[in-house]
Amino acid sequence: MGKTVTEKILESHIVKGKWETGREIGIKIDQTLTQDATGTMVYLQFETMNLKKVQTELSVSYVDHNTLQSDFRNMDDHLYLQTVAARFGIYFSRPGNGICHQVHLERFGIPGKTLLGSDSHTPTGSALGMIAIGAGGLDVAAAMAGLPFYLNTPEIIGVHLTGKLQPMCSAKDIILTVLKMETVKGGVGKIYEYYGEGVKTLSVEERATITNMGAELGATTSVFPSDDRTREFLKLQKREKVWKEIHPDPDASYSRVIELKLSGIVPMIALPHMPDNVVPVMEVAGTKINQVVIGSCTNSSLNDLGVASDILDGKVISEEISLGIAPGSRQVFKTAIEHKIMNRLVSSGARILGNACGPCIGMGFAPCSEGLTLRTFNRNFKGRSGTADASVYLVSPETAAASALKGEITDPRTIKGVKKKDYSHLVMIDDSMIIKPKKDSQPVEIKRGPNIKPCPVAKPLGNDLTARILIKTEDNITTDHIMPAGSKILPMRSNIPEISKHVFESLDPDFYKKAQAAGNGIIIGGENYGQGSSREHAAIAPMFLGIRAVIAKSFARIHKTNLINFGILPLTFKNPAHYNLIDTGDEITISGIRDKLSKREELTGQIKAKSIEISLQYDLSDRFLDMVLAGGLLNMGK
Repeated sequence: MGKTVTEKILESHIVKGKWETGREIGIKIDQTLTQDATGTMVYLQFETMNLKKVQTELSVSYVDHNTLQSDFRNMDDHLYLQTVAARFGIYFSRPGNGICHQVHLERFGIPGKTLLGSDSHTPTGSALGMIAIGAGGLDVAAAMAGLPFYLNTPEIIGVHLTGKLQPMCSAKDIILTVLKMETVKGGVGKIYEYYGEGVKTLSVEERATITNMGAELGATTSVFPSDDRTREFLKLQKREKVWKEIHPDPDASYSRVIELKLSGIVPMIALPHMPDNVVPVMEVAGTKINQVVIGSCTNSSLNDLGVASDILDGKVISEEISLGIAPGSRQVFKTAIEHKIMNRLVSSGARILGNACGPCIGMGFAPCSEGLTLRTFNRNFKGRSGTADASVYLVSPETAAASALKGEITDPRTIKGVKKKDYSHLVMIDDSMIIKPKKDSQPVEIKRGPNIKPCPVAKPLGNDLTARILIKTEDNITTDHIMPAGSKILPMRSNIPEISKHVFESLDPDFYKKAQAAGNGIIIGGENYGQGSSREHAAIAPMFLGIRAVIAKSFARIHKTNLINFGILPLTFKNPAHYNLIDTGDEITISGIRDKLSKREELTGQIKAKSIEISLQYDLSDRFLDMVLAGGLLNMGK
C-alpha cells in the first residue's frame, strides 16, 4: 500500500510508539518556533531543564504579538526573549520583522521536516510539505530539550483538488468552503492532506492560507506536497538547496476523501462569531460596513497586498469605512514599497499598520461600538477584535478590497477591469532583523523585568476531590473565552498571578473572586471545549486558581494536552445528557481518583444535594495518566 505525504514524514520521525490510527506516538521535532505572547513562559520552562543550548536543528523566537508598547512590560519581555535566545542558541526575529508564520515560511521552513510551535497557526508551515503542528508552550520547551512530541496517530483526510480557481476567487474561499463542510470541530484528531491536479495551480502562499486556517477545523495540521511550485518559492527565497520532492504515492489511501472542484469555488464569507459560519458573499452583499483590515498570518503575503492594491488603484475607499493594512513580514513590506504596491494602497486611503499580528488579537485598530468589520484573518470570535459588541466577518483580500471601495459587503467578481498579477518574483530578501545564534557559546546575562514571574506548578492529584462547579459553559468555548487576549491582557502573559484575575472575564466577571473563595473548583464544558489558540495560559491560570478538573462533552486537541501538562484532569460525560443535570454552584465529589485511574476504572461524580450520580470517562495514555497523577509535566521526575 502506498503512503501519503503525512505518513512519509511522520513515520520517518517516530521515536516512540507505532503507527496505528488512534495510538499515541512520539515524534522527533526538527524545528520549533515561539512568539512573544507565549514565548516568555516557554523559555522560563526551558530554563528549568538546565541545558546549555537547544537540542533541535533550529529554534526561532519571534516578536510579533505584544508590539504595542504602552508601558514597560512588553519591552521587558522582548529583552528577556532576546537574551534567552542568545544564551541558548536560538534565532531571534526582532520586533518589526514580521509575523512568525509568514517569516518562518519565507526564511526557515524545509520540506520533509517537523516543526512545533507555541501558536495554533503553526500549521501554516505545512504549505511547504512539512509537518508543522501547534502546541502548548510546555510541549515546545520539551521539544527544544530534545524530547519527543506526543500525539495520537491521526486520521488522514484527503482533499482532492481538481481544476483551477475562477477570477477573483482565492485560496481563502477554498478553506472557508472546507470549514463550512467540516465545522470547527470536524478536524479534531485529523490531518487534512491536499492532493490532485488542482494543487499545481496554487502557489505556496495560497497553500499557506489554507494550512493556516486549517487550524480552525481543530485539525492537527493540514499538509500539501512539496512539488515544483514549492521549489519555485524556495528559489525566490534563495533557499532552493533545502528543497526535496515529496508526493503521495499513486496508491496512497485516505480514510475519507473530500472532492473539491476549484472552478466551482465562489467568494465566501464567515459570519459572526465562528469561522465555520460560512455563506457565499453574494448572500450578504450590500450589508453596510464600518471597517476593513487586510493582513494577519492568513492573508498578508505580497500577492495578497498586491491584488488589494490593484483593485483600489486610482480610487478612494468609501468615506464610511476605515481601511488598515498589516503586512505579514518586513520582506513583504519592503518589496511592496519598492514596487509601488504600498503607494497605491496609501493613495486609496489605507492606513499602514505594523508588520505584526495587531488587530487579529485585539492589539489596536479595534472597530467602533456595534461596528461591522471585514477582516482577512482566521478567527472572528466575539470580542477578539477588542470591541465586545462588534461583528467580525472573515473574507479574502479580493472581497475586502472590493468592499472597502463601496462601503458595503461586495462580491469581488463585480469589480471589472482587474486582473490578478503574480508579484512573488519581485521579492527582496533582507535578514538583517534576524539575530543568528553565535557558534561559540558565551555567557549571556538574561534580563528579567519585574513583571516576569516563574511558572507556577500544580500539586499532585489527591485521591478524593470535593469541589464546587465554578462555571458551566456552552459548546465551542474558545481559549479567548477562558483567557482573553487584547492590549489590556497580553502584557500580563509572563505574570500568571496577575493574568489569572481575568480568567473567564467575558463570561463571568466574578469568576476570579469565586475561585479565590472556593480554593479549588471544577469547570463544566460543552462540545469542543478549549478550541482556538494554543495559549497554555488558558490552562496555567485556571490551575493557579485551584481548578482540579474540567468535565466536558469533548475537548479541543491542544487545550486538552495543556490541561494535562499542568495537572488538570480532563474528563468527559459517559452520557452527554448528564451535562444538563449540572449547574454552576453545585458541589460534586469524585472519590478514589488516584486508585481508579491507576486501575483504569471508571470514575463517578456525585452531587449529593441533588442525589445525582454521573459516570465520567477519561481518554489518557499511560504517559498522560502519570502526568495527571504527578500534577503535570513540570512535576515529572521530581
